[in-house]
Amino acid sequence: MRHGKYPFVIGFLFAPVALYVTFVIWPYAQAFQISMTNWRGLSAPQWVGFDNYRRLLDDGAFWKAVQHHGVLLLALPLITIAIALFFAFLLNVGGKSSGGQRQGVWGAKFYRVVFFFPQVLAVAIIAVLFQMVYRPNESGLINGVLMKIGLEPILFLVKPNLALWSILAVLVWQAVGFYVVLFSAGMASIPGEIYEAAEMDGASRVTLFFRVTLPLLWDTLQVAWVYLGIAAFDAFAIVAVLSVDGGGPDGATTVLAMEIYRNAFVYSKYGYASAMGVALFFLTLTFAALTLRLTKRESVEY
Repeated sequence: MRHGKYPFVIGFLFAPVALYVTFVIWPYAQAFQISMTNWRGLSAPQWVGFDNYRRLLDDGAFWKAVQHHGVLLLALPLITIAIALFFAFLLNVGGKSSGGQRQGVWGAKFYRVVFFFPQVLAVAIIAVLFQMVYRPNESGLINGVLMKIGLEPILFLVKPNLALWSILAVLVWQAVGFYVVLFSAGMASIPGEIYEAAEMDGASRVTLFFRVTLPLLWDTLQVAWVYLGIAAFDAFAIVAVLSVDGGGPDGATTVLAMEIYRNAFVYSKYGYASAMGVALFFLTLTFAALTLRLTKRESVEY
């Protein structure tokens, strides 16, 4: 049996590995190859080496998109995790004790469904919904209320200094429900005896959160931060539907995925767009590696 173990394992792994190489690794390799060319889609590609990458260094639109990713990388995980942790704590251990077990607030099961609801909607549908929310006239959900009480409408998606934050709010609204469920699962695995012991020592709810819940959820928080960082590097569908002229006004909401789309399918610069895609790949990989390294800590066993 021992001598036949490796052929048996290889036999089961061959098909999924072959599919992964064909549909994931090979397209990545093609992107690297195309990024070294001046290919416009119809004519034969011309080899230009690293010229496309040198052009990126002087591309204002590219660096503006990178700057926007920097804002999203900081704000999206911080805001989403803070809100999701707060709600998850209330839904799982924020209520009274019953039979020696911590309970969530009243109606916790209903709230879980409500918070998770955005996850069942397609990203494009969410963007269209918030188009109606952000409309700059009385037909908009927010501005309609403001105008009825005599206030001026807010141009959420038109003002350059407000547009990116308006899109960030949509990304947070979309993501919070998933992380409420993720953190709830982590809190459910924490033994109730730990909370009981802390309460017997006089710990308040704030102390329970910061001294018990947060340290024991650290691995889950680490994963959540990486996932949200990857989401911040994407954000293409929300930006494409909500923003003015695809990343506007005046490039105030553009992201790398938007610039890749524009260069590839509007300007037919497939080689240059692939170079941007490769840059996005390494930025995402670097972020994930740094996050896992900088947030690494000894695991707490319980």
